[in-house]
Amino acid sequence: MQKQVLVDLIEFLEEKATTVNRLEKEGDAVIDTEGQRAFQIKLEEKAEILAALGEDAWKLTKEIEGDFGREITQKLEQFSMSASAALRIGSVFFMTALLYPENHAPGEPNDLDSFIEELKGKL
Repeated sequence: MQKQVLVDLIEFLEEKATTVNRLEKEGDAVIDTEGQRAFQIKLEEKAEILAALGEDAWKLTKEIEGDFGREITQKLEQFSMSASAALRIGSVFFMTALLYPENHAPGEPNDLDSFIEELKGKL
């Protein structure tokens, strides 16, 4: 049962990551054609998805037992708290930086994509 829950969680997170990545690309595309406000709207959508991530995943994460379940829950809550803070202060820069470590290089996976890969390694 626990393995199936982890598979379901990975699928859930992959859907969210796909949406987040799409919104980032759309944001990059609209900044030159539609301006800063259109870019901000895309980033706010990204941040809203991330802000809800911990709560939206709760039905799955609560089924994963022990330290592993707590670690997953904590990681998702970190994503959510950062995104909530970015929305609260309305910082476009902060929203842009969500999921990207300071030393991130173009072409490398973001933190959510890396976390998904880490979870796949536990299957």
